[in-house]
Amino acid sequence: MSANLHENKRVHLLFGLIFGIGFGFLLQKGGVTSYDVIIGQLLLTDFTVLKLMLSAVIVAMIGLHLLKYLGLVEFHLFRGSVGSTVIGGCIFGIGFAILGFCPGTLAGAVGTGQMDALLGGVVGMLIGTGLFAHLFPEINRRFMDRGVFPADSLPELLRQPAWAVVLVMVLMMAGFLYILENSGI
Repeated sequence: MSANLHENKRVHLLFGLIFGIGFGFLLQKGGVTSYDVIIGQLLLTDFTVLKLMLSAVIVAMIGLHLLKYLGLVEFHLFRGSVGSTVIGGCIFGIGFAILGFCPGTLAGAVGTGQMDALLGGVVGMLIGTGLFAHLFPEINRRFMDRGVFPADSLPELLRQPAWAVVLVMVLMMAGFLYILENSGI
């Protein structure tokens, strides 16, 4: 059954649409499509975005590893590098700082009808994507393979079973969320 689902591109698109709408709905309900909340996160005065995203990472980490254990998904890992991480982080950070939205919160803000997200964000993402695609051969040649990571995943790097790494990461993130929530910030 999972092989049939894996090959069916329409099912992929349908799942992507359903989960995307659900994710956007939860972002909006969580308050992170608000410019003021996002700027508060960047100024370290409002940690709503961090709390919501860490909660999402915990749920996704457990869910994905459970699905993998059940044989319903396969991980397709890509060996990263310091160069690609720095380039990606700079592009993400510049866009985030200029407009006050990351790609997920931008899509959620567009869904709520915010014109700054639609005109500034979507147009900016299209222009940025076009520029990156145009400059990619040069960027790839100069930066992308600099400092290739020694492993594809944290469990592989630590030489530990995936379940142990997931358990430790979930406990650490949940502990951090507990401290953050009870610190009054």
